Amino acid sequence: MRDEPQPAITGTTYRPDPRIAEIAPWLGDPVAAADFPETKLRFRNRRHAATVGLDGLSDAEWIAHFGRFAPLPANLPQPLALRYHGHQFRVYNPEIGDGRGFLFAQLRDGARDKTGDRLLDLGTKGSGQTPWSRQGDGRLTLKGAVREILATAMLEAQGVNTSKTFSVIETGEELYRGDEPSPTRSAVLVRLSHSHIRIGSFQRLAALGERDHLAALVDYCLENFPSSAEAAERAGPGNPAALLLNQVVERMADMAASYMAAGFVHGVLNTDNMNVTGESFDYGPWRWLPNWNPDFTAAYFDHGGLYAFGRQPEAIHWNCGQLAIALRQISEAEPLVAALEQFAPLYRANLNRRFAWRLGLGPRGDEADTALIAASEAFMRDSAMPVETFFFSHRGGRNALGDLASAVAGYAPLPSGHAYWSDPAPQSLLIEEVEAIWAAIAQHDDWTLLEAKLDRLERMREAMGEPPVPAGHPA
Repeated sequence: MRDEPQPAITGTTYRPDPRIAEIAPWLGDPVAAADFPETKLRFRNRRHAATVGLDGLSDAEWIAHFGRFAPLPANLPQPLALRYHGHQFRVYNPEIGDGRGFLFAQLRDGARDKTGDRLLDLGTKGSGQTPWSRQGDGRLTLKGAVREILATAMLEAQGVNTSKTFSVIETGEELYRGDEPSPTRSAVLVRLSHSHIRIGSFQRLAALGERDHLAALVDYCLENFPSSAEAAERAGPGNPAALLLNQVVERMADMAASYMAAGFVHGVLNTDNMNVTGESFDYGPWRWLPNWNPDFTAAYFDHGGLYAFGRQPEAIHWNCGQLAIALRQISEAEPLVAALEQFAPLYRANLNRRFAWRLGLGPRGDEADTALIAASEAFMRDSAMPVETFFFSHRGGRNALGDLASAVAGYAPLPSGHAYWSDPAPQSLLIEEVEAIWAAIAQHDDWTLLEAKLDRLERMREAMGEPPVPAGHPA
């Protein structure tokens, strides 16, 4: 517990709701944040802070909560390092958990928009050692934090259901890493997420034979992360585990589709990185495609291409299968297998709607939308046009020629009146751009390139318009 002041939070949109306290004794371990030598505020997400009633904090108050981790009012009295197992590159690891992060607080989405009255988490990365750190130092490099700021901003602009980078505070330590020039600077990051319950959370309980806790975690998820009516219809009555798996399959199929429509490669699609709400999170060796290439990989250590761009749907489906195996302890196999079999059609339907949205076109139906995707992929492969250039240049069907023109014929364009669509070039986030932004910070402590890029990505988000509603949640 810290000695720093705990500032009062005024206003009506801050609504603490630490629901996880009910299951915390067997799901997590109380921990304390590291005592950092300094706390220098580098990034605060004012737009998303407003949705949870924390936008009124002064910088000093912000640092007290998100650098020194003074508890938020009426929230968790102490952070929780969550326990889980996971398949890492398909090798089962029972010795993982929150090794450099923790769940700091839970609160309700004060925006009350179409996403619903969601239960949200504030979780950390780089906040210090926990019982699950093993030999790690529990820290995060500042470069890693900057990369996550950029990744989440770009994904949000592209309509992906992603966690939001909420805060980054530089912490004044020197870190040594094998994949960065060292020593390098340190930071603590806070992300705003719709849950931190992972497939690996269920795998751990199943591996330990904790059937009662497994059933209780299912109930927690069903109560706090409600589903679409379609998932309930597919599951049928009387089987909570089958209902949850149907929800997760629907959400994960949409997440996979959103990656493909964005030309995004997550890089580390392990089961401990799979959130049961279907929200994408935890960005390490990510990349965006320079050109349309199913074999493109993001992680330098992914030698076999397990998580290559084109294999991401397969990998995410396999992860859903691991959840089914864990749930087999509390459910018959048949309804779980039936849920898994829904992945492919749900993935195709979501890819169709998301790809059409990315092109600025209203969907026309499975046959036409599938043909549109095939023509678009063929054009990108044959022309070697950069992926973002393709979507930008053909927004609303403009500039389409040949087979692509035939494929877009009959589609109604979405509104495209934003001035962004008249820019000379689109926004992108290729590795060269990221390295240039980081070089300015690392060499000159110059944050202007990052700030300018975030402004441009926000402009892109506004131009793209209302994103597709994430599948598997209440309409």
